[in-house]
Amino acid sequence: MTVRTRFAPSPNGHLHLGHAYAAIVAHDLARGLAGSHGGEFLVRIEDIDGTRSRAELADDMLADLAWLGLSWDGPVLRQSSRLTAYAEAGERLKAMGLLYPCHCTRAEVLAASRAVGPDGPVYPGTCRRRSADPAGAAWRLDMAKASALAGPLVWEDALAGLQQAEPVPFGDVVLLRKEAPASYHLAATIDDAAQGITLVTRGADLFLSTHIHRLLQALLDMPVPRWHHHGLLTEPDGRKLAKRRGSPALMDVRGAGEDGVALAERLRAGEFPAGLRLSQRVGNST
Repeated sequence: MTVRTRFAPSPNGHLHLGHAYAAIVAHDLARGLAGSHGGEFLVRIEDIDGTRSRAELADDMLADLAWLGLSWDGPVLRQSSRLTAYAEAGERLKAMGLLYPCHCTRAEVLAASRAVGPDGPVYPGTCRRRSADPAGAAWRLDMAKASALAGPLVWEDALAGLQQAEPVPFGDVVLLRKEAPASYHLAATIDDAAQGITLVTRGADLFLSTHIHRLLQALLDMPVPRWHHHGLLTEPDGRKLAKRRGSPALMDVRGAGEDGVALAERLRAGEFPAGLRLSQRVGNST
């Protein structure tokens, strides 16, 4: 079977060294795992966060990848062209009785929550217990009902091994957002299936999200890939590199005349700039 991976950045800031490492992992696993002919490495731009996405950044991202010596297969997919697919999936889940409208603000959720899950405060089900107006609402997944319908599920990480899917601790997550067509959980899962991704590579910080994605695959009758959750480049204080904290942009390094291919080779060899290190991945195998 041809190995197919993807790199899927969001154009809400410039790429940094952490993104470069993630792209290299996805690229190299595709090119090296499928025999002499190599696999396929795809690029997807996750640009549906209308309040933060900036179209001009997508071109800079593609230039950064080319500067690193990475080539991709086929056209670049932009999530903004996939809104119908997300809406159809949402309608399908509504018809199954698994989504309900919610008008609660983040502040209200935080104030009412009595539990903390893998993603933070767990939604207490306020709107699940009442009839909410669907106009202008977010739509949440009735997690207990969905998990009971799907039954026991497993998924496999290339590094952590076989995992039992346990989405219930996340609570009733939002799948259709007020300010965007779909949540990351729904859009990424749908697009990975549509693009035929066989190996989902991403940072260890998204390891736990896979429990939700595996559930959505079962509910929507989607194929199940393998996952590879790699370590993260971190700052001296242990925090991962982040655009919002001003981690150095690849565009600036590129503009300064540095050799991107040579930089990629150093990252492959585990030679990181002073003060940066690769964190260990997380997750318990069964």
